[in-house]
Amino acid sequence: MPIRFAYHPGNVAHSSAPEVDETMRAACRSLGIGLVDLPGATSCGAGILGQANRPLQATLNARTMSMAEDLGLDIITPCATTAATLYEDLNMMKSDLNMMGIVNATLEKSTGRTLEGTVRIRHLLQVLVEDIGLETFSNKVKNPIRSKLAPYYGPNLQQEGLIGGDDVFDPWYLESIIESSGGTAVRYPSRTSSAGTPGLFSEEQTVLRQSATILSEAKAGGAKMLISACTLSHGVLDIYQGKASRSTGLNTNLPVVHLSEYIAFVTGNFPKRLAMLKTRLAVIGD
Repeated sequence: MPIRFAYHPGNVAHSSAPEVDETMRAACRSLGIGLVDLPGATSCGAGILGQANRPLQATLNARTMSMAEDLGLDIITPCATTAATLYEDLNMMKSDLNMMGIVNATLEKSTGRTLEGTVRIRHLLQVLVEDIGLETFSNKVKNPIRSKLAPYYGPNLQQEGLIGGDDVFDPWYLESIIESSGGTAVRYPSRTSSAGTPGLFSEEQTVLRQSATILSEAKAGGAKMLISACTLSHGVLDIYQGKASRSTGLNTNLPVVHLSEYIAFVTGNFPKRLAMLKTRLAVIGD
């Protein structure tokens, strides 16, 4: 029997990065993870909505989480931002019963739902290490990439408890996945730094410096490819790397793939196509 989860692909997988959703589904099929869609689930708000109206963001996310509770399932997502936002809002409501009451009153009045708070939020990375297990995952690998690979976490995953037993300050889950699938993980200083995504349209030069630093450090460490556990950062690090290089003078020419793309490929899916964004031709296939 497969492990079953309620599936929230995250905002970006619905729009600019559909390859994340496509490869997430393929990877999960190969690993025996059953995904149950949540029809009508809304955007998590990415923390941005919460800055303007935290109760509104919490209510929207409570609705999504209550849908999973009705199914008796925890939520899985490949998106670091969605995982972090749902996790933050869930913990906030569980620790502030007054806010939970306000949210549930609004939720019940508008949708007939209430949130109990029993659901857990799981990022794909945590499920791979803690639910599937490294030995089982390694046995599922059919297309190992035996190269130096750079793990990239991003800041959203660096929260105590969000990724189970991983270390907040010195994480190792993504490195362990790389090593278990035949690669060599490159350790470099900015693997947990922000790529600056939220400021892309207001502080572009800052974002370009941040992303250029991540890519150049990974490349200096010998990485042949970067694997991102964060969907938003994945897009910035991939699409804007040429502009980042021109802006900073740093060497940023490095293929970038999302974790779900990597897992789907190494477990035998899309053997002629590893990645779908701007750097895909630098990686593999058509």
